[in-house]
Amino acid sequence: MQQVSVGLVGLGTVGAGVARLLTQQADRIARRAGRRIDCKWAVVRDLSKRREADFEGVRIIDDVRRVIDDPDVEIVVELIGGVDAARRIVLEALRAGKHVVTANKALLAEHGPEIFAAARAADRAVAFEASAGGGVPIVNALNVGLAANQIQSLAAILNGTCNYILTQMTHEGMAYADALADAQALGYAEADPTLDVDGTDTAHKLAILAQLAFGANVKTADIPREGIDRLELADLTYARELGYTIKLLAHASLVDGGLELRVAPTLVRRDAPLAQVHGPYNAIRAVGDAVGDTLFYGRGAGMMPTASAVVGDLIDVVAGRAILTSRILDFWSADAPPPPSCRRAGSAAATTSAS
Repeated sequence: MQQVSVGLVGLGTVGAGVARLLTQQADRIARRAGRRIDCKWAVVRDLSKRREADFEGVRIIDDVRRVIDDPDVEIVVELIGGVDAARRIVLEALRAGKHVVTANKALLAEHGPEIFAAARAADRAVAFEASAGGGVPIVNALNVGLAANQIQSLAAILNGTCNYILTQMTHEGMAYADALADAQALGYAEADPTLDVDGTDTAHKLAILAQLAFGANVKTADIPREGIDRLELADLTYARELGYTIKLLAHASLVDGGLELRVAPTLVRRDAPLAQVHGPYNAIRAVGDAVGDTLFYGRGAGMMPTASAVVGDLIDVVAGRAILTSRILDFWSADAPPPPSCRRAGSAAATTSAS
């Protein structure tokens, strides 16, 4: 069987999961991709750092140029996060004629047009399933499963850290600070959780979903957002007494020809499906004009759920599906039909109910 070589940039939590899948499930992945996928290089920041797993056959290096300049490498997998360095690496990889797989929501939310213009110029694919829903395959669902529909609205829980904190406050009666500390102890929250709890991470993901569902080139700054960091236990107690729970929701809907967007703590009826999403889980409710109401649910973060989405993208690239999708759907294109005009959805206060 023929082989394709991959360069992995970043060997942190998700990168380690990707390397584990590629090495431990090589035969299964080869059957589904049609070629064997060889993780030839893994680029890390610190070569001296001890790594728990043994990545047999993977050459660990600290120079990304060796990956970019290697003619054998057909696909670069960017998993370092952040924006500036990731943007440079992705653009250089595309210019070198390599396909790209990324889980980087901030990169796409802020630089989607530039990244995909470079991909079109090089006739290469950028696959990004893990960027919006982690292990929840919402990108494929919107591009393929729901392609016959005009999406009317999205309501989504897209940040497992916030959902875990709100679950602990609701069901265990924890104060916000205690629930955050608990999330950090369990590894659900970073030492600096600001981008999660202030709604920025959710806004990044909503910007990507707005492109997929509505063709809207939306940046994070276009989305009014409010996080959970100002919620008090009393807020959730009062909501429960009224028959609601509070979730941090990303919301997008077509309203009178415009697109309404927001990220905010939102009142959700306790018998609604989104209210039943607990702990570090994510869920996306998408309403299409033909299919009606759909719900996608699963783990939105973590080593193996996110690695599952990344390796799924690798299989799509190797099988040739990703480049066809890129050519046809023309993501973040300046030549695409104009999207609905974006409207700021007013106050981002927790005053809206979601079914």
